Amino acid sequence: MTTTVVPAERPSAVTARDLARATATRQQRSARVKLWAGAVCTALVVLPVALAGLLPLPGANEQDLSRRRLPPLSEGHLFGTDQLGRDLLSRILHGGQVSLSVGVLAVLVSGVIGIVAGSAAGFFGGWIDALVSRFLEAQLALPLLMMLLLVVALFGPSVTVITCVIAVAQWPEVARLTRSLVLVEREKPYVAAARVLGLRGWAVLVRHVIPNVVRPASLVVLLLLAQAVLLESALSFLGAGPQRPFATWGRIISDGQAYITTSWWLVTLPGLVIAVLVVGVNLLGDGLRDRTRRRKGA
Repeated sequence: MTTTVVPAERPSAVTARDLARATATRQQRSARVKLWAGAVCTALVVLPVALAGLLPLPGANEQDLSRRRLPPLSEGHLFGTDQLGRDLLSRILHGGQVSLSVGVLAVLVSGVIGIVAGSAAGFFGGWIDALVSRFLEAQLALPLLMMLLLVVALFGPSVTVITCVIAVAQWPEVARLTRSLVLVEREKPYVAAARVLGLRGWAVLVRHVIPNVVRPASLVVLLLLAQAVLLESALSFLGAGPQRPFATWGRIISDGQAYITTSWWLVTLPGLVIAVLVVGVNLLGDGLRDRTRRRKGA
């Protein structure tokens, strides 16, 4: 009877420390940190804004001239008051409802336009691709803020006009990415198989191609939310945003800029809220994008 000698397993040269320092591990850790930090920063702004009507705060337009320009942490006024004695926290939260509503609606409209136009251009090519590409190039060649101010000046600074203007200004970013994704997807075997089975071009695009590109395109739409809020705030700061009685973030900063040397909180606190939201949305979008790339690589 012969006995088989099994060689002893050699210990791996890769240690736990090496795995912890590997590029993939660091990228995974970075994506996790971005997701958590972005979610926390975004929630710190979005949740109070969404619940502004339920919080025990004074009315956003209630004036008390005897309590003008109270500093933060004053009795009954966490963020202080403005030049007319209105509670600054209440104005920021209620103004955020307008700014966020405009931003969310704008990115949803721009996302739909961009995905539809980019998908059609990338999948069918030809004159459709040429037409969409020329529109993209023409719009990207125009100064963004000047174009927005011109359109608002022509049609008036209403919430509907501001939303549509920002949506039209942002759709090229989504369309360009969607077009490049569809150019890759249309060469894959499942598209050829769908055509062999008798599906027409639009059916293949809607039922098979678009569902595969919506997720990465939606990440760009999320990142555009921060830009939409900044654009709305810039227009409101310049006086071209939604008019009174809407208390948008840009208008709050514009009203307080005359008192920046004596009442710093009138400008600093609304600007800080905008900065936290923009940083949070960008970190959240970057984290989701890194996680999506890692799953595709795996």
